[in-house]
Amino acid sequence: MSRTPTPAGNFLANHFLIAMPALEDPNFQRSVTLICQHDAEGAMGIVINRVADYTLGELLAQMELSADEGLAAVPLVAGGPVQPDRGFVLHDDPRDWSSTLRFGDGLAVTTSRDILTAMAGGDGPGNVLVALGYAGWTAGQLEAELAENSWLTVPADRDILFHRPLDQRWQAAAFSAGVDLARLTGYAGHA
Repeated sequence: MSRTPTPAGNFLANHFLIAMPALEDPNFQRSVTLICQHDAEGAMGIVINRVADYTLGELLAQMELSADEGLAAVPLVAGGPVQPDRGFVLHDDPRDWSSTLRFGDGLAVTTSRDILTAMAGGDGPGNVLVALGYAGWTAGQLEAELAENSWLTVPADRDILFHRPLDQRWQAAAFSAGVDLARLTGYAGHA
């Protein structure tokens, strides 16, 4: 279950943060967030289970790129409340893109145009999730939320990240930790 990272470096990159039923913040209620970076200065992640109001085709058109009909219809996810007009491409492609943060076991988040150009041309990553915006925490903020039992943490699961339907990810991520969220109460407490 939840573990609070220690200053010695037990940080949560490559983990899912699963919103507990009592979490009422509308930005994160019933969300699953993939933590991409976490250190003593704070954390950054992408919400992976909220559909955005745009498709990949609409994003590519704004960049004067076009894609085949199937790729153009792919929905984007609302990755979080910070910079919701900026795109973030989660993937597991080992190629060197212009602006990429690598984390975990082969996962990466890229923010440069070159990956979108490759995707439009049919040469993008095989596993990909495109998000608008991200979630961010200042130093100590995520640790405090974990201590308040706002989140359940579990190692990231690529099947959930890249293949599970968005509306199933919250329950599936919790099940991967052995937790049935339907059986939990809607309030948090401490023993």
